[in-house]
Amino acid sequence: MKKLFWLGLALCLALPAAAQKEYGLRFSSLINDELTLENAIRLGLENNSEFLSAQQEIIIAEQKVKEAKFLFLPQLSLQGTATWYDLDYPMVLPDSVANRFIPNNDLLSEDNKHQFFGVGVTATQYLYAGGRFRSALKMAQANLKQVQSKYEAVKNATVLNIKKAFFRLLYTQYNVELAQDVQKKATLYSRALHAGTWEKVKAQYLLSHLASLNNEAKNELQKAQLGMLVALNKELNSTITVKGDFKPVEVKLDLPKLNLWSMEFRPELKAAIYELELDNLAIDLALSRRYPDLILTGSYEQLGFDNLDDVNKQISLAIRLPLNYTFSAQNAQRKAEQKQSTLHRAAIEDKIRVQVAENYADLVFWQAEVFSRQQAWKEVQKLLAQAEKTARPDITALEALDAYYQTGHNYYQAVRNNLAAKAGLEWAIGQDL
Repeated sequence: MKKLFWLGLALCLALPAAAQKEYGLRFSSLINDELTLENAIRLGLENNSEFLSAQQEIIIAEQKVKEAKFLFLPQLSLQGTATWYDLDYPMVLPDSVANRFIPNNDLLSEDNKHQFFGVGVTATQYLYAGGRFRSALKMAQANLKQVQSKYEAVKNATVLNIKKAFFRLLYTQYNVELAQDVQKKATLYSRALHAGTWEKVKAQYLLSHLASLNNEAKNELQKAQLGMLVALNKELNSTITVKGDFKPVEVKLDLPKLNLWSMEFRPELKAAIYELELDNLAIDLALSRRYPDLILTGSYEQLGFDNLDDVNKQISLAIRLPLNYTFSAQNAQRKAEQKQSTLHRAAIEDKIRVQVAENYADLVFWQAEVFSRQQAWKEVQKLLAQAEKTARPDITALEALDAYYQTGHNYYQAVRNNLAAKAGLEWAIGQDL
């Protein structure tokens, strides 16, 4: 029985560890450097300082909403004082010790004239404040929504940057494979090549040219890896590769629908709307200063010179009318800020429409271009395979290899631009297609 117990305990401990290891293998780039697009986005967001800072801004805004809600509750204070004194004239203690009145020495006996004690509780409740507390709460809630929208904007921009870096690295990986394949074919062709003296000069040039293309592809791959590491905010001496579907995508949507989506989903526009709401609330808050405050205050305290036997209780109702000389100036300032926010929102709407139109035009072009280049690439691949089976290599074969590489290179470049254009359009409308 003991063996079975220990065996069962070991299995229970091993299963969570195995699950964590599997999770790490699938999602942690520290264990598996072949990142998918989803994992790259997750890792990039986890390491992006601007994105993490935006998360903290949400937490700060949430706490401000809580603080604004506390304004509606009674403000309580507990206080205890112990005072030692020697007075020739009566005095009132400072506000920090509850403004208590202390008589002079002549009115007290010698036994207790140098000490005074007191404890008490005070509650202050605003019955009416001209709507200031309600406006403050609404402003805190609108600020939270604005911060959340800015958070989404930072997230979308970060995701777009990661997607572009990912597609660039994926493209260079495929391009390096193509260049290496061409280099191998060129080496094989040159060994079987029978050419004259002048043709050997040309053949040497073509071989050198194809080798340079291979070196350029490797250099571009290194730059793309560096760009990916920067996008992920990882150590620059790391080695990273990515994996994913590197093929054309096609999206069939009309521009008016995309514009409507952008007006609905773009967080920058939402942030501008909440900014305008904040300015409207600021005007209401400024206007509320014209109204009086109705304040209810109650206190209970026990005090005395040598004990706490004396009791004071009071309830007060006060009306306070603030006289603010800067009211008109503040009101004019808030209205100007409201107008400024309205113009800012209109400018953002125009900017978003331009971004949607530009990215839509890019996607439409590269959708058509990539399929055209794909067809050309397939034809060239088929023709080269037939030539390798039927014809003996000569100078023309090396020239054909150059054309073969350029056709494949152009196709991979079109795929990259096609994927990047789709990512750009998704960013422009504020959601994935």
